[in-house]
Amino acid sequence: MSDRAENRAESKRMDEQLFEELYEKYAKDVLRVSYFYLGDRQQAEDVTQDVFVRLLTHTPELVPGREKAWLLKVALNRCRDLWRAAWVKRVVLGSPAMELTPAPDQLEDRLERQELLQAIHRLPADFKDVILLHYYQGFGIAEIAQMLGVPEGTISSRLSRGRKKLEDLLKERGAQ
Repeated sequence: MSDRAENRAESKRMDEQLFEELYEKYAKDVLRVSYFYLGDRQQAEDVTQDVFVRLLTHTPELVPGREKAWLLKVALNRCRDLWRAAWVKRVVLGSPAMELTPAPDQLEDRLERQELLQAIHRLPADFKDVILLHYYQGFGIAEIAQMLGVPEGTISSRLSRGRKKLEDLLKERGAQ
């Protein structure tokens, strides 16, 4: 085998090793963000698979220490694409959860969480993204700004306005 072929084979092994490492480290985070965004486990798993297939097929130049940001940004974009599809709005938002009835004290907590997630899903995508990343994934404003490619002030504003819209949606829902 020539030196060039050996280098390519070694490079491919390194890519496979990096891919496995990134998958082990971040697949659960990608799945979690996707699930919170979509509210459907199967679709979240599909998005997670799409993200890692895209990582393999597009081989982006990842900045060390920023791999997770790239993966989550791709996941959010994919979720947004799915969410925009009209049938998702009809099927997911209109379908009852198929779960066993929990104990009475847990039922109230579960209903509140479900109501909150439904309200978050009704937010515009820009607000929904930053709220999910900040409150459900624990990212700071600077990290979200870098991930989404917008100024930190914009992220702070979206968080503030998103919280206000969320509050209005929950009050509106409570008044009904």
